[in-house]
Amino acid sequence: MAFLTDRKRAVGWGAAKSGTEHAWSMKKSSVALLFLIPLFVFTFGAVLGDSFEEVQAYYARPFPAIIAALTLLVGFKHFNDGFQVLIEDYVHGLWGKVLILGMTCISYGAAAVGIFAIAKMAL
Repeated sequence: MAFLTDRKRAVGWGAAKSGTEHAWSMKKSSVALLFLIPLFVFTFGAVLGDSFEEVQAYYARPFPAIIAALTLLVGFKHFNDGFQVLIEDYVHGLWGKVLILGMTCISYGAAAVGIFAIAKMAL
């Protein structure tokens, strides 16, 4: 038996029993995107308007391919977390769970397709 007060047991858990992990994850991904988005714009902008062969040769280099893949991965993770917060705030019951599950599948699926396309172009 633990001799903890109710307040001590509740510190850091919040109403959803998840504490601040979700908010901290959103902040970390937004800071990562703060650096990744400009890098992606500059690397993608360098080949904008070029032929397919030139774009493929450009993304065969590691730096542009890694920047594009990281931007896709972190961007879709950030989108999924934000959508989850939106649904948790405004939709309740079974529909909320269905929407969160569906959007999680769609966002991770879209990230996987994008990373696969970059890997296929890079290899």
